[in-house]
Amino acid sequence: MHQDSGPTRPSEPLTTDAVTRIVLRPIASPLPLGFFALGMGSTVLSSLQLGWVPAEQSSILLLLVLIFVVPLQLVSGIFAFLARDAGAGTALLLGAAWAGTSVTSLDSPPGKPVMAQAVFLLALVPFVLALAGAAAQSKPLFAVLLTLTSVRFAFTGLYEAGLGNALQTAAGWTGLGIGVFALYGGLALLVEDGKQRTVLPLFRRGKARESIEGDLREQLTEAQQEAGVRHQL
Repeated sequence: MHQDSGPTRPSEPLTTDAVTRIVLRPIASPLPLGFFALGMGSTVLSSLQLGWVPAEQSSILLLLVLIFVVPLQLVSGIFAFLARDAGAGTALLLGAAWAGTSVTSLDSPPGKPVMAQAVFLLALVPFVLALAGAAAQSKPLFAVLLTLTSVRFAFTGLYEAGLGNALQTAAGWTGLGIGVFALYGGLALLVEDGKQRTVLPLFRRGKARESIEGDLREQLTEAQQEAGVRHQL
């Protein structure tokens, strides 16, 4: 015979921790691709600024930048955001600047300064420096690359403002320096990704170093505060 044991107590509500799941999808690091694309684009444009390529062939080089460099930087930037690295994603998506300057240069007389480009490039400089300052806290190598890029934008912008051909030459040599620096950075990142440890020095610090040397628990501790999980950005 069934005996009623009295009213049942309502179960306690489940906590958020008990019902919430955050799913992360491993992806390949987009940084080597972004570094190589930046270095390639910078070197190609430097060859034009230094006069190694005839001015009448500038449209070919600019089209190559649009077809090759811009899409690779776009893909790198999108996947950097998917990898939850807002700083790297923002910096790589500034590759859109390559698209802007290439398109406007195609419609401009070869070898002639364009004031509109000067305004654009000089306005871009403080934003790139801001990204470099943020990156310096954990990724000094990336910060140096961004600083060199801002210097190159400044030199090119001042040339486009009509302040002399010497500035264009300075921008060209700075661009070659960026190419060499990006080649080393991309190679170091590729080797690091393959070995799952740092082989060539990248000088990571703080959170960036923990991302390579820390365990999974350390990686996921702050995921609940990240954009896409928290309610407001």
